Amino acid sequence: MTETLMDRVLAATGGGRPAPDTRPAALAALAAPREEATPEQADAVQAYLDKHAEKFRAALPECVSYDRFMAAVRAVLPKVAHCTPGSLLQALLTCARFGLVPDEYEAVIDHQGKVAVFIPTYRGYVALMYRSGMVKSVHVGLIHEGDDYHIEPTAPAPDDFKHLPRPELPKAERGPVILTYAFAWLEGGARSQVVYANREKAEEIRDEYSTAYQLAEASGRKDSYWHVRFDDMWRKTALRLLFPLVPTSAEVRRLLAAEDAGHDGQLQGIHAPDAETGALVADAERAHRAAEGNQEVPARPLVKRNAAGRRFLGKKQRGGRKNRGR
Repeated sequence: MTETLMDRVLAATGGGRPAPDTRPAALAALAAPREEATPEQADAVQAYLDKHAEKFRAALPECVSYDRFMAAVRAVLPKVAHCTPGSLLQALLTCARFGLVPDEYEAVIDHQGKVAVFIPTYRGYVALMYRSGMVKSVHVGLIHEGDDYHIEPTAPAPDDFKHLPRPELPKAERGPVILTYAFAWLEGGARSQVVYANREKAEEIRDEYSTAYQLAEASGRKDSYWHVRFDDMWRKTALRLLFPLVPTSAEVRRLLAAEDAGHDGQLQGIHAPDAETGALVADAERAHRAAEGNQEVPARPLVKRNAAGRRFLGKKQRGGRKNRGR
């Protein structure tokens, strides 16, 4: 069995997956603290990526320009320039093929030791859901302790859920976040089930699946996305729980597989759609939705017949042109 990076991390930290190498030194090597790259080092990595410009241009969909994508890459390079060139190129090309920008809004390029990893944010998932055309809107929210809310799962929608935020209150009065939720309005006008995730659920998923979190904890840096953007990762926990309950495109399912592969220390690029495949899948999904939208056989117009069984065409108007203007 191939030993993944996550196996090594969990073995060294006492996690649940067995691995051959359980020496603390193995984890120490992976989690060794690293300073941000110097401008010279970042420039050298940028020059390497520039040599692959045509690959990025071919990977990016029309909705994302090459200049916008590379501007985001330049901003993140100081944090990931120490990663192996191959892993960095793979992570960035995977991000590009999904049409997401690594600007920490739609996607993040993180590192696990010297390995660069592509991580979509919850906003990246929402962007792909909108592109699919399968949902009208997606809502991912936070419920604070001081908010007004009502949850009654057995009641029919929309009486099963109500959330009234209190943004006018000071932060201290609004209280900490106690729950995240997600739901979607579908093309037919129906609303999906509302799913929830409490803090315990989010932390459970973090501890089991996030290699970056384990490494950041072991190194003492505490700089993983779970550390610095916990609420966003909490939102993504709720959103991912929603996916089995709503229509999802092939692209969203690929994105889920790519993210999971990154957590397991596996190649992510094999799950990303290439430009031609992505276009074909999108066309097929649009055709399927159009076909599903009209399954009824159109009614034939009723034809009147006279007593002899002949078609009745109506009475002829008399008076020629004089009657046409009346």
